[in-house]
Amino acid sequence: MKRLAVLGSTGSIGTSTLDLVRTHPDRFRVVALAAGGNLDLLGRQIDEHRPAMVSVTADGDAELLAAEFPEIEIAAGPDGLERVATHEMAEMVVTALVGAAGLPPTMAAIGARKDIALANKETLVIAGDLVMAAAATAGVRLLPVDSEHAALHQLLGGRPGAAVARLILTASGGPFRSWKRSRMERATVDEALDHPTWRMGPKISVDSATMMNKGLEIIEAHHLFAMPEDRIDVVIHPQSLVHSLVAHTDGTLIAQLSVNDMRLPILYALGWPDRLDPPVETLDLAAVGRLDFSPPDPDRFPALDLARAALRAGGEMPAVLNAANEVAVATFLRGHCPFGRIAATIDAVMNTWSNRNHPLVSIEQAMATDAEARRMAITALGNTTTLSRVPSS
Repeated sequence: MKRLAVLGSTGSIGTSTLDLVRTHPDRFRVVALAAGGNLDLLGRQIDEHRPAMVSVTADGDAELLAAEFPEIEIAAGPDGLERVATHEMAEMVVTALVGAAGLPPTMAAIGARKDIALANKETLVIAGDLVMAAAATAGVRLLPVDSEHAALHQLLGGRPGAAVARLILTASGGPFRSWKRSRMERATVDEALDHPTWRMGPKISVDSATMMNKGLEIIEAHHLFAMPEDRIDVVIHPQSLVHSLVAHTDGTLIAQLSVNDMRLPILYALGWPDRLDPPVETLDLAAVGRLDFSPPDPDRFPALDLARAALRAGGEMPAVLNAANEVAVATFLRGHCPFGRIAATIDAVMNTWSNRNHPLVSIEQAMATDAEARRMAITALGNTTTLSRVPSS
């Protein structure tokens, strides 16, 4: 019986995780939950799983939950997140928060020697070297939940050997795969959220539409598998059935395939090293019939090159990239900037930061960089109304 703490329990990854707990009650037990402000769903999760501790964003929501569930420890804010992440009963922490907010509790969980099922790619984007070093020092397992990185973990058995030439991440291409750039720049929020193959939260859906999601995954793969940026490729694969490939030095390609259901990579991380029966169908290749692949267009998807440039620059720059992206996406989702300004805003903030980029030596420095880059992005967008983070669900 593996005891779990789930950060972001009411988002898409969190609810899928709890669905797997429901289908494998003999293997998993939820001991702590952290969520935002969706109290109706969180209340149902508490009723079903009866965790020892729950944390929410707002103090007022915590007071409401404490009155409804007096037998459960209730906390709020960043401190509450870290208390859930380090709960003494938890053996594994599922980090399903969206954005930079996931970094401090993930680091706290690593410090408390909890294994990590990592769905918060921004943790590695912002401070990958520090996170991986901390995990190695603590002796904890860091298991990726992104379908692409879970695929690579299965193909590589952890880290690549000398025979691995390249890692190849697949991308659906999002809703604008075949759109002209001029049309993309005028895309509406509803159009950006209409992903053709995956059902995700709003932030990651927009990131898929810009392909920044794949850019962030390049950085994540670099840290998880110690692979140089120039040996990590991206290929458009609209069916989203091949999740990643490994190219070996002898010219051999090995691919991982499955139906496009996030419960599969989540279950792989939760159950590792065991493979558990999934609550989803097996991929029927004969029914699929064909698999298509094409290169991404850098002119229509400049976010890929921006992410690669941030990774090559190193230091604080990946945190700057991520912060500017979060602000631009949140502003777009609120209807306050056109889709075409997302990448342009990130580019402007990175260019401004390039003359002051420093090596990253602490989490405090990473979070300070995040805060300052957000302010710069807001200025670039001409919107000084909020520093809030993107919505998670």
